Amino acid sequence: MTDIAQRLDASGLDCPLPLLKAKQALNRMQSGERLEVVATDPGSQRDFDAFCRQSGNILHLSEHDAQQYRYIIEKRAD
Repeated sequence: MTDIAQRLDASGLDCPLPLLKAKQALNRMQSGERLEVVATDPGSQRDFDAFCRQSGNILHLSEHDAQQYRYIIEKRAD
């Protein structure tokens, strides 16, 4: 897997803040770079799935355990 360009810890933030913070981070990134997001809000899974489908960004990883959710998103080509 390609290296992670930036990491975002959105632990403890409620919906929609994890997604909003991720959008801000992606806006500062170059096409093809990857963002790793860690969140604790269960609603983030639905939000990130929908966001990537609608925006064209690539969701390479969506996983969770009992304590957190982890996503890896690749910024789409401009």
